[in-house]
Formats: sequence, C-alpha cells, structure tokens
Amino acid sequence: MKTVITYGSFDLFHQGHINLLKRAKAFGDKLIVGVTSELYDRERGKFNVVNSLEERVKTIQNLPFVDEVIIEYDKDQKPKDIQELNVDVFVIGDDWKGHFDYLKDFCEVIYLPRTPRISSTQLRQDLNEINIGVIGTGRIANRFVSSIDEHCNVIVKSAFSRNIQNVNDFITRNGISYGFDDIDKFLNSGIDAVYIASPHQTHFEYAKKCILSNKHVLCEKPVTLNKCELEELIILAEQQNVVFMEAIKTAFLPAFSQLLSELESGIIGDILEVRATFTKLVDDKNAREYDCDFGGATNELASYPLLLATKVLGNVKDISFYPIMEDKVDIANRIVTTHENGNIAISTVGIGMKQEGCAVISGTKGYIYIPAPWWLTKKFFIRFENTHKEIELFYDFVGDGLHYEISEFVVMIRRQKTCSDILSCDEMKEINKVISKFQEEKA
Repeated sequence: MKTVITYGSFDLFHQGHINLLKRAKAFGDKLIVGVTSELYDRERGKFNVVNSLEERVKTIQNLPFVDEVIIEYDKDQKPKDIQELNVDVFVIGDDWKGHFDYLKDFCEVIYLPRTPRISSTQLRQDLNEINIGVIGTGRIANRFVSSIDEHCNVIVKSAFSRNIQNVNDFITRNGISYGFDDIDKFLNSGIDAVYIASPHQTHFEYAKKCILSNKHVLCEKPVTLNKCELEELIILAEQQNVVFMEAIKTAFLPAFSQLLSELESGIIGDILEVRATFTKLVDDKNAREYDCDFGGATNELASYPLLLATKVLGNVKDISFYPIMEDKVDIANRIVTTHENGNIAISTVGIGMKQEGCAVISGTKGYIYIPAPWWLTKKFFIRFENTHKEIELFYDFVGDGLHYEISEFVVMIRRQKTCSDILSCDEMKEINKVISKFQEEKA
C-alpha cells in the first residue's frame, strides 16, 4: 500500500483545498492529512486563522477521500511523521516549491499547482471588518497600534484620552481617524472592540462601560486591583456576550506555549517549585509606578510571575508577602504562594531593586531554566542530573510579541467566545486574587 501525506491549516475550507487533497490521494492508496495547530500557525506568523483546530480537523475528517488526520504541532514534525507513518509520497502546493526538498531524503516530494483565484487569504479579506478603539495614549498603546498591521480587516479607528492634546498627538502619530476626550462619543464612533491601556485604577470603570456598550474588551494587566471588580466584569461580559481578555502577552507567546507542553509531557517529573523574577528600575519617583495607592512593584509587575505560577501549579491556596516599602510604596516584593498539592511558587518583583530576570521550574527528574528576560520567552533549557542530556529549545516571536495576544483577541471575536482558552477567566481570577490581597493588606 502506498501512503501519501500532506499538511496545511485548511482554514476557511474552500474548493482549492478539495482539489489539492483529491489530487494528493491519486498518488497513493492512503491519504494522511496533517492539520496545523493554532499555536504552530501563530508561531510561523499566521495570525489570521479563523476556524478553530477542532473545526478544521472535523472538516477534513468528513472528506471521503481522506483516510487519517493528524495534528502538526511544530516545524520539526514532518520528517518524524514520514518515518513513523511509513509515508511514500509527500504532497504540498507549489507555492512552497523547493521549500520541502529536504524531505526527499525520506520519501518522494511532489509540488502540485494550486487552484487559481481562490485562497484562504482572499476569503479572510472578505470577512467583516473589526474596528478597534484605544483607551490610553502611552508607550504600550503605541506599540499595540503598530502591531495591528499584521491582522486582516482589523483597523484602529479611534482613540480616547481625558487629555485632548494627548489624544490628538496620538492619532496624528498613528494615522488614526478619530480622537475623543469624551468617553461616550468614543464608544459611539463605530467601534466593535476596545483596547484599554490607561492607568490601573481606571481599568474597571472603562472596562465596565465598554462591556455595557457591547464592546469586546482587551485590557492591560492588571485588569483590576480588586477581585470583586474582576468577577463583576467577567459576569457582565458573559451576559453581554462580548469578549473580555487580559493582555498578559507572555501567555500567548509561542515559546511559552511550548514550555507548558513540555511540562505537561512530564519531562522533568512532578513539579515542586516555580521561581520567577521581574524587576525594572524606575528612577523617577514622580512616575505612576510610585503612586502610593495604585503603583508599586506588585501592581506593576506581579501579573507576569503569577501567570507562570498559576499556569504551572494551578490554583492558589495560600499567599504570603515579603515587601520592601518606601513611602508607602512596595519598591520590591517577594510573593510566596502555595498551590494545589502543596507546591510552592516564589514570585519576586521590584521597581527599586534589580535582580536577574530569570525563571526556574523545578521537578523530580530535572528542571527548566528560562533566561532573562523570561517574560519575553524565546528559549528555555531543560536540564537533568546528567548535564550532557541538556535540551535547548528556541521559538522566536514577531516584533515585540503583541501580535499573539491580538491574534487571540480577534479570533475570539470572530468565533463569538467570551473568554480565552489560553488565558482563561479562572486563571485571570487566580492572578488577580494575589494582587487584590496585597492591596487589602497594604491598606
């Protein structure tokens, strides 16, 4: 029996896909189709995939000429699949001509002509436009706008700030059509979604107003400084059937997702401890980071190490804080959280103290080391007692990494989901629970 294999995203399934798969099957007796995972698509720069992996797999499985469907998780998988599945022929569209010639060491490689005048890219361009408004005009808001360029039919249409000069400068600098210092006019400017990048203490007010105006919301971390406020926003979003998501970009990076996959595989055994540090020196004591009510190292930075702790160890059971205070501001804080099964996380943050910004995840068989800056995860090392067995894994990301959280936000809007699977509402609550408790103790 002759086995043929091909791969693709197969998003917005169309006649061109059918033609290619039928022709692929003609080269053998059995056709195996590899469907790319969402994380792998984003890793290779495909930010606009509309259909979920489940939907795409089901579509391919229902085709009578497809015999088997597998998931493609990473760029190194093809040679392994070809050998393990005893593949004789690899088939792909001729827009990849020459790219997969290295597979000729394992099987025959055939490039097939694509069906003219139809593609998933063209179909995506026909999707309804998503108009986004931005609240805030600072550094992160500027980076957000520049990152939108990678996404089909997503446009930043308007911006809001209470300072009209700031918003006018912002829209001029970024080529945005409308700027407002009136929140109601902003929300009625024809936008579908809002990105909130204003000071922490304003997040709840703005997010609630946006949700009640039926706008999808992507809000910078921490979403709120009070756990009851966060719970209210999550419930409101569900009631209004709009997306509500926290912008902790680390959660959406390709390398971070792969890190979690490695941990789930049990490669370092049972996980006992997580240590992560994020510090940055803020010299200007008049900066927002030194606001005695809403600033401080915990509010500013703790979301990142707490994300790692929550993702790896699960729900938080007990919390202890060891802050260094200066004029009622925590310039540094060591947060010790106990999780399910008694596992411990130590999260160190600082705005007036500098430490190596690395992370270590310790297990019974080995440990994972993520070098600084670990929150911009690109590579990590899996280490064992036998140092010769060390594994280094590297997964680059586009730009400054914002594309991936934006991609998830847009996908959720198009799929009409209210909360992300990558950073769930429950995980948002666990992270916020710690920050909220520190606010209470500090008061």
